[in-house]
Amino acid sequence: MLRKVLVANRGEIALRILSACRELGIRTVAVYSEADRDALHVRFADEAICIGPPRLAESYLNVPAVISAAEIADVDAIHPGYGLLSENAHFAEVCRASNIKFIGPPPEVTRLMGEKEKARQAMKKAGVPILPGSDGLIDTADEALVWATKVGYPVILKAKAGGGGRGMRIVRTPEELPGLFQAASSEADGAFGNGELYMEKFIEQPRHIEFQVLADEHGNVTTLFERECSIQRRHQKLIEEAPSLQVTPKMREQIGRTLCRCLTEIGYQNAGTVEFLMDENRQLHFIEMNTRIQVEHPITEAITGVDIVKAQLLIASGERLDAILPAKLEIRGHSIECRINAEHPETFTPSAGRITAFNLPGGNGVRVDTAQYAEGVVSPYYDSLIAKLIVHGRDRAEAIAKMERALSQFVVRGIETSIPLHQAIFADPGFRAGHFDTKFMEQFLAKEPE
Repeated sequence: MLRKVLVANRGEIALRILSACRELGIRTVAVYSEADRDALHVRFADEAICIGPPRLAESYLNVPAVISAAEIADVDAIHPGYGLLSENAHFAEVCRASNIKFIGPPPEVTRLMGEKEKARQAMKKAGVPILPGSDGLIDTADEALVWATKVGYPVILKAKAGGGGRGMRIVRTPEELPGLFQAASSEADGAFGNGELYMEKFIEQPRHIEFQVLADEHGNVTTLFERECSIQRRHQKLIEEAPSLQVTPKMREQIGRTLCRCLTEIGYQNAGTVEFLMDENRQLHFIEMNTRIQVEHPITEAITGVDIVKAQLLIASGERLDAILPAKLEIRGHSIECRINAEHPETFTPSAGRITAFNLPGGNGVRVDTAQYAEGVVSPYYDSLIAKLIVHGRDRAEAIAKMERALSQFVVRGIETSIPLHQAIFADPGFRAGHFDTKFMEQFLAKEPE
């Protein structure tokens, strides 16, 4: 078992990791910026070390500062959480060179999956279905025109090193392709320092489905079923569900078996999520892999009974999957998560400030993951996510009823939050009936208020 773990993150995910460590008897070290001096993850860790000023680049993204803290505290592992350094292959390499266990996949695998086109080709080779597209990177707009003609419009240009919707452009006609190619490349270069692009067929109204995977360090891989993540705005997820009503048991078994074979071949380890788009014929097509814990992991925990963060820690300690997981994994009921953001529900502009009142809902089947509290301050320096509200019911109808009740009891004063937006979404007949895709929010926000 790991002896001592440094948590290289902040907010609710830092608390989530600290809790899992505490239950396993692992000592913990928190790192924090000057802006987070009074944060709960600082209070609840066994030790805490300040690593810099508020700006991310000078604190949480400062690799030398994080490694120095780990060496000072004499830890034997670092858990990166999600975001920040979690998918940084260089950071994983530095951990290895410093003889510190990185709780995640090997850096070579992180780098492979981080280069979207290489990941796409690796999945294709293993038999995972992918969208029609270019065979590799596209160097010029003229080459892009050739590929677009082969694939058929509409197509989408994507950044090799992309994420969060940056470096992406939808192209519907040959005339607009040169300009959009330049715009996508420039945006990708500015965001990731890499302007290289590839191309895929664009699905007009897809659903976003992702599969949770776990892999030990002995070549064993399993899936913990899928999540539905189609309710999103500007490629940022708002509501997630597990399981997806669109994935049949046969699809679940086939995709799961293929993913396990592929990830075994590439030497994957620890937790990860494989993301797909589902077309109008309910066919799944691979788009990317996230080599870390996901924000929405609690809904998978709810339907499987598996503590995914504990599993990460046990895998990093050398445990085998058959010693960590139940003998038979089964889907139990339905779970939904709402991401509660500190932002104006109508304009989506950030809302920083002091929380003057904070009441969390509870009861059977209700969970809240948060690092906020009354009189706590929501900083303007970081992500706007302040809480995750998770419910679990025997079916989707019960889960929706629990979520509506929980949202009505979730009180935040002093700042604006997305709670009213979530309540409006859950009142929408289309959402309640399960009739939605990734364009749902565009159509929902375009509706005239009654």
